[in-house]
Amino acid sequence: MWYAHSLPDDSSKSHWQLLASHLKGVEILSAERGAKFGATKAAALAGVLHDLGKYTLEFQRRLEGGERVDHATAGAREILGLASQAIDRCIAEIIAHAIAGHHGGMPDSIGEASLDCRLKKQLPALDPVWREDIAPIAEGLTPAGFSWRDNGRARQLAFLGRMIFSCLVDADYRDTEAFYAAAKGGKVDRDWPRLNDNIDHYIERFDHYMTKKPKKDTRVNALRAEILSHARARAQATKGLFTLTVPTGGGKTLASLAFALDHAKLHGLERIVYAIPFTSIIDQTAGIFREVLGDGVVLEHHSSIDEERIENEDRNHKREAADKLKLAMEDWAAPVVVTTNVQLFESLHSNRPSRCRKLHNLANCVIVLDEAQTIPLPVLRPCLDALDELARNYGASIVLCTATQPAVAAPDFPGGLDLGPERELAPNPARLHEDLKRVRIDQLGEKTDDELIAALGETSQGLMIVNSRKHALALYREAVECGLDGVIHLTTRQYAAHRRRILEHVRQSLKDDAPCRLIATSLVEAGVDLDFPRVWRAEAGLDQIAQAAGRCNREGRRLPEESVVGVFRSAEHKPPREIAQLAGDMGRMMGKHADLLSPDAMRDYFGEVYWRKGEALDRHRVGGSWLLSRSARGPYPSPSFNYRTVAEKFRMIESGMAPVIVARENEPQEAPAREVLAALRGGLPPGAAARRLQSFIVQVPPKARDLLLRNGHVRFVEGFRDQFVVMENGSLYGKDTGLLWENAEYLGIEGPSI
Repeated sequence: MWYAHSLPDDSSKSHWQLLASHLKGVEILSAERGAKFGATKAAALAGVLHDLGKYTLEFQRRLEGGERVDHATAGAREILGLASQAIDRCIAEIIAHAIAGHHGGMPDSIGEASLDCRLKKQLPALDPVWREDIAPIAEGLTPAGFSWRDNGRARQLAFLGRMIFSCLVDADYRDTEAFYAAAKGGKVDRDWPRLNDNIDHYIERFDHYMTKKPKKDTRVNALRAEILSHARARAQATKGLFTLTVPTGGGKTLASLAFALDHAKLHGLERIVYAIPFTSIIDQTAGIFREVLGDGVVLEHHSSIDEERIENEDRNHKREAADKLKLAMEDWAAPVVVTTNVQLFESLHSNRPSRCRKLHNLANCVIVLDEAQTIPLPVLRPCLDALDELARNYGASIVLCTATQPAVAAPDFPGGLDLGPERELAPNPARLHEDLKRVRIDQLGEKTDDELIAALGETSQGLMIVNSRKHALALYREAVECGLDGVIHLTTRQYAAHRRRILEHVRQSLKDDAPCRLIATSLVEAGVDLDFPRVWRAEAGLDQIAQAAGRCNREGRRLPEESVVGVFRSAEHKPPREIAQLAGDMGRMMGKHADLLSPDAMRDYFGEVYWRKGEALDRHRVGGSWLLSRSARGPYPSPSFNYRTVAEKFRMIESGMAPVIVARENEPQEAPAREVLAALRGGLPPGAAARRLQSFIVQVPPKARDLLLRNGHVRFVEGFRDQFVVMENGSLYGKDTGLLWENAEYLGIEGPSI
């Protein structure tokens, strides 16, 4: 008898999972997932061969406590021998990468620890009975109806490999999880309501929400209604790429949700994925969606702790398989998923099972990219390639939703997206800009901090946005010393739950017409619903200036000429090099456009930026990491892919920051964090703890965290290596300032009471 999984309390093996049963179960589940994009046979073959190496005496002894055995490489080797036709052999190559990496991650084709190296290993002998048990067929593997790009076939094949990998690892997790649950006499309830089955109900709830939503008879609300109606009418369009270009405050969030619901109903799409650039506004958006659609519909997925590393550490600790399964990342099976750009795009370029498991659920769905212009420039091209491929071959509709639409349409942007005027969901963006014009931009030139504080003191309510945490802290301290009322500091020095409380206080102060002078970093710009009469913004890119302007006269209750956004150059705090370059690009628009916030000015600005950046729009040469070369294993072109290398290099945010958990004993607001840490010590899986702690994390420079550790201000949670770092010295965290890590060494010498 050949077994796939064992049970520690069943020495008779009577309830162990038979290997053929597991392989066939994974084959069926994987095929179901691959069917969504025409890869039924390829995904099925990956599923039925993935654990082929368990047909060895060595692995069966492993189930009884023996040494570890490579059980994945055998299937990868075998599939290359099964595929006889050249076209199927090419697909078999990428399936081999998926099978070989279904535990540790997809390998590179060549080089150290590559697929080539593994295929040359001496492997335990397979029992020939496997051919009778599973009888795999390696024909017809190429997905039917795929649209291949002349200059992008290698990238497309790499993408297909990752999607097949997703089908395989999700199916493997599901079948294994079901076996262990049944062995315990239970059943795993992972099923979410299906969007298709409930779409009429969700649309009805949306309509009811809009009917009950309080509306003032204002010009802005009339325009929001027009935008919503037009976007819903455009839901009849064929699937593919769309833009929704609406000025800040024009109701993009609800309009895009309405389009997504109507579009999903018409085309039978399976889910809506809403990707947001910053974690600071995920709760806000997810809260709106829950209010509209109800509970049990919306999944939030974002984390400030690297769960992949935690998963690997748990494997190294040899936790039982049933426990290890709990650490799997969510598979995004919910009807509506609210996530971050980081999660979306890093998963699309990952090689790890936990990151890639959800990717197959991006097929046949609506993906809305909120604030699409915030995709970091160093990864813009590979991100656009991924979006194009999802729309081209995986049945997805993509909506680039922003007030400042990036100029990424072909042919103006070489290799850009197919975005003609007919794919715009908003009614006449140029007219909307004029109709929703609510501010005046003033160029203030160079300003000292003293001058900025003096200007802030001339209004009882104002917002000042600067380019660094250091500058924000300096201005806040000076404003307090000057005796200004209602001074508030908002920065990523504060953990996310703290920032949410600050923003609630700011909104209430604005509503009550109380003194409110907010000094913040750029985190306040993207999607944060605030309405100030005056705004000051340190020089930056034109898109950031536009985002800052969206926090001024947001509801249109004041005259545009009275609602001033002052753009200044700081005398004491020079901007980072990248922001200085973007400010230079913005400056060149001043001589060409009287209205810097117009769609034409934005288009010219992004064109200027993209021209200047050139190849730096793919800093790590991700697009050049996929090759079609002549393999040593055959005379015809076959893939040579760098899955592991790309995953290591591709980062949406290259800040290199390190997390610190804030869970002070004397703070009631941090009790949830303390409870999670207690549960972690009591057996809560680290992956679950990581997700629940993300609202209590401050990201700090790694050198600063090392200094905090050396001076005893933070500590590691015992038993989890370096995965969880918790603040010990509460005096470093202020309710107004957040975490002041700069004092770590001084306080370590003098003591925290100084």
